[in-house]
Amino acid sequence: MDMDTLSVLRERLAAGGLDAVMENARALPGYLSMTMSYDVASQTAHPYGIITIISTMAWGLGYFGMPHILLRFMAIEDKNKLKLSRRVATVWVVISMTVAVFIGIVGLGASKAGAVDVLEGSAAETIIVRLSHLLSSYGAGAALLAGVVLAGILASTMSTSDSQLLAAASSVSQNLMDEFFHVKMSEKTKVAVARLTVLGISAIAMVMARDPNSSVFAIVSFAWAGFGAAFGPAMLFSLFWKRTTKWGVLAGMVSGGVMIFLWKYAVRPLGGVWNIYELLPAFLVSCLFIVIFSLASKAPAQEIQDEFDEIKPLENA
Repeated sequence: MDMDTLSVLRERLAAGGLDAVMENARALPGYLSMTMSYDVASQTAHPYGIITIISTMAWGLGYFGMPHILLRFMAIEDKNKLKLSRRVATVWVVISMTVAVFIGIVGLGASKAGAVDVLEGSAAETIIVRLSHLLSSYGAGAALLAGVVLAGILASTMSTSDSQLLAAASSVSQNLMDEFFHVKMSEKTKVAVARLTVLGISAIAMVMARDPNSSVFAIVSFAWAGFGAAFGPAMLFSLFWKRTTKWGVLAGMVSGGVMIFLWKYAVRPLGGVWNIYELLPAFLVSCLFIVIFSLASKAPAQEIQDEFDEIKPLENA
């Protein structure tokens, strides 16, 4: 290692450390506040508006319609473990979100210290990759740890993507083609339809990923709203209202999905009170359509209602 490289490493070490990172975060106006928003450009703090607060809280509605999350509970081997699984999932979300925020704090501190470049816009989403690259310059052991971090990014990406692809493939080949449209297909044809579905969705994802300036957060936010509004109300009403019918569910899914696009591209650009996260209005519209179409259509068969009554909610949750 030459002297110039050693000097740079020493400067990076001198600029960092947990105490320095936390001190830097505390010095930022409103950065660790739950009621204030820190503006990187002006380096000032502004109070959150009511629209921002409501939009942030609306993110929680998306969990009810996430296929890759619901599949984990549907595939459980023992229904008596549902309560434990729910608690584990909740704790893990708290841990992962806390780590994500901490990575942002460390990244901002590292950029202020000059250890990494100042990142703005969608480039800020690459901070963990930049930190891993910085970590790899401290020797073989640190390089190994950096490799584990990068492998973790790839693993989490694959874990989510394969769950989404499998859910979409089974939904098209089994639920949509076979059960809804009653298209009679052999097992071999079902497999072919599922594979074509995976290829089609993958191709669309590749086209979307070609834009280097696109924000992963923006794409995930839109997809999260779409899943939450299309499937969330349908799942909740099916579980808690026995008068729900298939036509109500179908109307809710279609109306919720359509409203996501309408609000995102036609209403939200108006700004002001209309600049609310599209998941909330689409979720409410989906709920309304489920109620209206369920009441307007024939009630479910009595045996289905009896089965609904036999299923008791989890106690001592």
